[in-house]
Amino acid sequence: MTAGQLSALLVSLGESHDRTAFRQLFDHFAPRLKSFYMKAGTNPQMSEELVQETFAQIWRKAHLYDPAKAAASTWIFTIARNQRIDRLRSEKSFVFKDQDYFASQLVSEEEQSRDVYRSELADRVSKALALLPTNQAEIVNMAFYEDATHADIAQRLKLPLGTVKSRMRLAFGRLRKILAEVEA
Repeated sequence: MTAGQLSALLVSLGESHDRTAFRQLFDHFAPRLKSFYMKAGTNPQMSEELVQETFAQIWRKAHLYDPAKAAASTWIFTIARNQRIDRLRSEKSFVFKDQDYFASQLVSEEEQSRDVYRSELADRVSKALALLPTNQAEIVNMAFYEDATHADIAQRLKLPLGTVKSRMRLAFGRLRKILAEVEA
């Protein structure tokens, strides 16, 4: 799901308590939030409880979300971070370094953007690769998904090294054009 789609779902939830939008947000973010909590040292059971509490907050506060101020993922992960801090404080087991961990490791805009857009980028690249001639796509797949060197590819495909390099160069040229058209 793209960042724009996630923002639209959150806006819809805020405007009309749209249950379908809530379900889609839950399906998208629940596993990410559980992982987020567990990476910070929360046990699996508490992580699941915190996911539920986070989504209860999202349901109640969705009307406050402003897509002009933050991405949906940023807004949701901020609620998640605050939920965990509140839980730890209420249990009197709050450790200050946990807050530092969240602030520096998990709630950075860059980290969230990378997670949100990684699958979108992979999808675009996959579609672009499908548009390449088979012999070029095969070489690109071997080089980037199998980490094969040009020499390894030449040996496996029984091709001259120069042919492998030429096909790779042609593939990159085509990929640049295809991806530029997708971006536009």
